[in-house]
Amino acid sequence: MLTFVDNCFSPRTAAFFDLDKTVIAKSSTLTFSKSFYQGGLINRRAVLRTAYTQFVFLTGGADHDQMERMREYLSALCKGWNVQQVKDLVAETLHDLIDPIIYDEAATLIEEHHTAGRDVVIVSTSGAEVVEPIGELLGADRVVATRMVVGDDGCYTGEIEYYAYGPTKAEAVRALAESEGYDLSRCYAYSDSATDVPMLKSVGYPHAVNPDRALRREATLREWPVLSFDRPVRLKQRLPSFSMPPRPALVAAAALGAAAVTAGLVWYANRRRTATI
Repeated sequence: MLTFVDNCFSPRTAAFFDLDKTVIAKSSTLTFSKSFYQGGLINRRAVLRTAYTQFVFLTGGADHDQMERMREYLSALCKGWNVQQVKDLVAETLHDLIDPIIYDEAATLIEEHHTAGRDVVIVSTSGAEVVEPIGELLGADRVVATRMVVGDDGCYTGEIEYYAYGPTKAEAVRALAESEGYDLSRCYAYSDSATDVPMLKSVGYPHAVNPDRALRREATLREWPVLSFDRPVRLKQRLPSFSMPPRPALVAAAALGAAAVTAGLVWYANRRRTATI
């Protein structure tokens, strides 16, 4: 797909991937809504609203302000959820739900970057309970994700410690570059959203993948490559070409996980209230 130039004498480099609609075809956390319903974390009404939210997400209908309202909503929603239960639910359904929606083009890029000697880092607004297992499935070297406070009882307290969104993603990329010795001018980044422009600007080789309207405009102005990923495929169908063993994902920032499954519901509720005024 792309030509890479690194050799064994080059500084360390990495490829940074947003997750949702960049590596996989849907929202990673919203995809688990049925599993969370069956596990008793959300009710049937939330599952139905989540289906609508998934549609809004896929069509690019949520802007920055709406995403912020989602963040506030999810922090209250997940208070008291048992973290181990969330991890168990994700582990039980990971292959059935995520494997079929991984973009073939993204899997190929990950393989090519590893072959070129680069680390692969998933940088996602979702959290470790969801993102870390997906990173392991993909063979990612590191994961950067939202981190939520977990109490002594093993449950979410409802407080967000770190939100991996917008400029904070770029800060995490720079922090990893400093700690791991990456030369950012030789690094790659991929995202579908204009909210990730700070992260894309922080590397030498940014790419817009299935970009929303705002990112497409930005990519055109900055002459960034625009990639179209449209072939979800099960990884096992790619074997043996995609056969490197999973690498344990080293979490640079962890933990929101299942709470984000209904993060978009506040967008839906606000839209309904506005429509009735």
